[in-house]
Amino acid sequence: MEERNVIIIGSGPAGYTAAIYCGRADMKPLMIAGQQPGGQLMLTSDVENWPGEPDGVLGPDLMERLKKQALKFDTEMVDDLVTEVDFSSSPFIVKTADKEFSAKAVIIATGASAMWLNIPGEDRLQGKGVSACATCDGFFFRDKHVVVIGGGDSAAEEATFLTKFASKVTLLVRRGEMRASKIMQKRVMDNEKIEVLFNTEAVELLGEERVQGVKIKNNETGDESTLDVEGYFAAIGHKPTTELFKDILELDPKGYIKHAPDSTKTNIEGVFAAGDVVDPWYRQAITAAGLGCMAALEAERYLAAKE
Repeated sequence: MEERNVIIIGSGPAGYTAAIYCGRADMKPLMIAGQQPGGQLMLTSDVENWPGEPDGVLGPDLMERLKKQALKFDTEMVDDLVTEVDFSSSPFIVKTADKEFSAKAVIIATGASAMWLNIPGEDRLQGKGVSACATCDGFFFRDKHVVVIGGGDSAAEEATFLTKFASKVTLLVRRGEMRASKIMQKRVMDNEKIEVLFNTEAVELLGEERVQGVKIKNNETGDESTLDVEGYFAAIGHKPTTELFKDILELDPKGYIKHAPDSTKTNIEGVFAAGDVVDPWYRQAITAAGLGCMAALEAERYLAAKE
């Protein structure tokens, strides 16, 4: 079994950027791209906040460009899913269903995924009015009526942010009260653009080419009705893809990989983590790419020090 300098687990902005930097440093990285190469941006239509793209860029197109750039610098890519890792000693072992690899260093860029209600129409209209990131997509809903799902701080923040663009924001809270902090609740209630419907759940998204409405249900009375909206934002949380590293790496209470301050180093020397798998706050393509750069530079210095 050939020992690699570095294995990158996962792709997306963090993984591809790490590969570009590792490749340029002549580390000849191996990337195991995962179940969905390119990550969450493969489900995003227009990306208008990526630097250097004044006219915007489609999420899949951006990921294809980053992949092409990583390949240019001698990244070996395997479109497979990692099933097991052994970080107990160096070299580290990374396994897929039918292959086994070893490396002196590992960069984890497995990302995170938004949590969804899994109601009819939600999956079909992804990127067509359905989003889980107001910061990413709010601009596209200028002067439109949108709905936000959730009752926590994230939902309150998303709803408040969307009022910069939307003509109206309806916040659907399935309980009789919000779980958000008092200050966030006050901001929501004081904002004349936001209407809060308590004890209300979304049961179906309507529309063929784009979101045209959402069917809602009062879970106390059972009454159903339809909201005429053009945007649907799920704000019920994100789940980091870290099941593989449970009981191996230190995770925070929400499952994100813990890392050293101002670093991508994990609790195991030689294992680094970058992107949404460590970031519950920003969750932006550009911040993920920046962390991927950091991880590659730290991996390079780690290997140089060992040699």
